[in-house]
Amino acid sequence: MKPQAPISEDFHEAARLAALFAGDPANADRVAIVASEVAERLKAGGKVLAVGNGGSCADAVHFCEELTGRYRADRPPIGAIACSDAGHITCTGNDFGFDHIFARWVEGLARPGDVLIALSTSGNSPNIALAVDAARRHDLLVVLLLGKDGGRLADAGDHAWIVPGQTADRIQELHMLILHSLVGAIERAMGYA
Repeated sequence: MKPQAPISEDFHEAARLAALFAGDPANADRVAIVASEVAERLKAGGKVLAVGNGGSCADAVHFCEELTGRYRADRPPIGAIACSDAGHITCTGNDFGFDHIFARWVEGLARPGDVLIALSTSGNSPNIALAVDAARRHDLLVVLLLGKDGGRLADAGDHAWIVPGQTADRIQELHMLILHSLVGAIERAMGYA
């Protein structure tokens, strides 16, 4: 059976964007720098908070479970929480508006020295922008994974990746590559691997 042309095109476009991303040494350097800074905050008692909408929420959850659970080898759990609690999201969305779901969560859980990992394929999500503002007020390290041109969040973090791609699916694939790479690099920076 011959592969369907659109499927083959998807594969080739994903591979092209991954090669473009991997071909820029600044991306690997940034993973090492961010992992080192995150590890220092974790060693000092901090934790990682992660936020995103839709598929990016699922990626934030995936990232945090790799830290609290297990990535490639056994090691102590690493403190990480993704904002995915349906009770919090629906209560806050109903009472304060959807734009405030992540900011109120950061306000409630963040302590100085923590880290916020925020994912937005457009870089324009109002609820992510408000979470970044809340993180700033609490002295968090802010790490952004963005797409397209970075949107209004392009310069809002301490560190940001603006990955190539114009559709959410391709952007999220590269975000997950970054997140997996960060987990491994954090483990190494903490002496677990």
